[in-house]
Amino acid sequence: MSRPILLVSLLLFLVFTSQFEWNQHIVNEVEARPVAISQKQQYLLDREESVKEKIILSQEKHIQKLKSLVQSLEEQLSACKGKDEFVNDTTGSLTEILNELNHHKIME
Repeated sequence: MSRPILLVSLLLFLVFTSQFEWNQHIVNEVEARPVAISQKQQYLLDREESVKEKIILSQEKHIQKLKSLVQSLEEQLSACKGKDEFVNDTTGSLTEILNELNHHKIME
């Protein structure tokens, strides 16, 4: 009778120890998965950050181009204003000369 009890005890011991090993194996796999997932998430986050940086750099280039265009247009506008003032001064002088000539003709 002691022999069957010994066999049952041995069998129970094997079952419990194998369950413990399986649990350890499962726990190790579960712990490894978050690392793999976090590596994938980190890769995606890094890639997303890289794309954002490229977009920002592209926008900065566009802003610089727009600034240079605005500066060029401002220079052209000031040049046009200068020409307009010159034309107005010249027109005013011609009008005065014509008025004086008309005045002299009338006096003669």
